[in-house]
Amino acid sequence: MKKNKIFVACDSTSVSKVKRIMNLTQNSEIKIGYKFGLEFLNSKKGRNFILNLKNKIIFGDYKLADIPNTCVSTIKAIRDLKFDYITIHISSGLEALKAAKKVSKKTKLVGVTILTSLDNKGLKEIGFNKDVKKLVFHQAKLAKKAKLDAIVCSAQEIKIVKKIFKKEIITPGIRFSSKNNDQKRILSPKQAFKNGSDWLVIGRPITKGNIKKNIKTLIDHLNK
Repeated sequence: MKKNKIFVACDSTSVSKVKRIMNLTQNSEIKIGYKFGLEFLNSKKGRNFILNLKNKIIFGDYKLADIPNTCVSTIKAIRDLKFDYITIHISSGLEALKAAKKVSKKTKLVGVTILTSLDNKGLKEIGFNKDVKKLVFHQAKLAKKAKLDAIVCSAQEIKIVKKIFKKEIITPGIRFSSKNNDQKRILSPKQAFKNGSDWLVIGRPITKGNIKKNIKTLIDHLNK
């Protein structure tokens, strides 16, 4: 049977905390990868830790958003870390996406759509006049045009994205309950997989509190 795939978000500046997360999330029922965000990537010992990681699926969540030349130079600068996945904001524009894809080589380049912390009201405040779903659909077209390897979107938009984009879909904003913290567009793990997600990104619902118990809760939830 095909295993469900989860990226555990290692959001900390502490290497010992990240090691603990890795040790306690090991299990035989779910395929686990590890996502490192800006917090860890910019920490004093973070880079060195990732450089020495072996036999793990690793995701560098850089969320690049810059001119083409800077995106390209950054990807080249982190090549030694051998990430399986790295992220770039689709809003960087088609030229930057294509240029980044050209140099990403074996690393899968993942286009980030609208952050799950934003809703229609938040988009309006920034100055967008399209609603979330229309904007994500438009961005999926750009990701396809740039031949990106995967897309990050809310689980609520998977079906829209799938109409256009046929590669991997990675979904953050996953919650076991209605407690959403700073996320706006959330869904449960089971519902996200049902909608067609390939990978879920889960942070606090797994890493906060009793990690082993949280993993068991996730497995039970998926097996219901």
